[in-house]
Amino acid sequence: MNEDDDAVRGELEDVYRRLDQEGLIFLAAGNISVRTGEGMLISPAGASARTITPASFVHARFDGSYDGDRRPSSEWSMHADIYRAYPEAQAIVHTHSDHCVALAATNEALPPFHYMVAAFGGNDVKCVPYVTYASAELGRAAVPALAGRSACLLGNHGMICHAPTLEKAFSAALRLEILCRQYICARQAGTVRLLSDEQMAIAVARYKSYG
Repeated sequence: MNEDDDAVRGELEDVYRRLDQEGLIFLAAGNISVRTGEGMLISPAGASARTITPASFVHARFDGSYDGDRRPSSEWSMHADIYRAYPEAQAIVHTHSDHCVALAATNEALPPFHYMVAAFGGNDVKCVPYVTYASAELGRAAVPALAGRSACLLGNHGMICHAPTLEKAFSAALRLEILCRQYICARQAGTVRLLSDEQMAIAVARYKSYG
C-alpha cells in the first residue's frame, strides 16, 4: 500500500466506526466504499466496527473481481452500478439505520415535509420496492431511483447514498436518518403539511450553492 492508499483506508475505517457510533450500522449490516479509478475500496463481507481495520477494505473492480483473500461486501454490485451510472459519485454509504428502515418498510418515499429534503437533490427521497438483498437486481433498481438524487430508500431494507467525498456521504446518511425520524414523528403528531413544488424548487436551488 502507498501513502495515498493508507490515507484512504484510514478514512474508511474512521467513517465506518463513526457510522457505528451514530447507530447507523450494527454488526455487519451496512457497507461503505470509495471510488478508485475503474474500481473501489469497499468494506469486506462480514465486517463490523469491532473487527474493522484499514487493511480490511478490499480493492474490487466493477465486474466483481477483487484483490487479496478477503471478499468484498455482498452488496458490491449495488456500489458498482451506482459508480458506473453516476460519475459524480466518489463515495457510497449503505446503512440499515432504524428510521430509514422503518420508512422503507412502508415502501413510501420521504416526502417534502421539511426543506432539508432538498439536500438530496429534489422534492423527495424515492423508495425502491423490495429486491432481494445482495442481488444484481438491487443495484439495477437503485440506479433509477437516484436520478437527480444523491440518496434513496431501499424497500424493506435500508438506504444508500453517494457523495463527492466520504465525509459528505457520511453526513448524508446521518441527515437522511434524522429526517426519516422527524417525518415519522410528524406523522404520529397529526396530518403532515407538505411543502409545495415551488417552495422545494427554491430550497433545491439554494442547496446547490450551500457550503
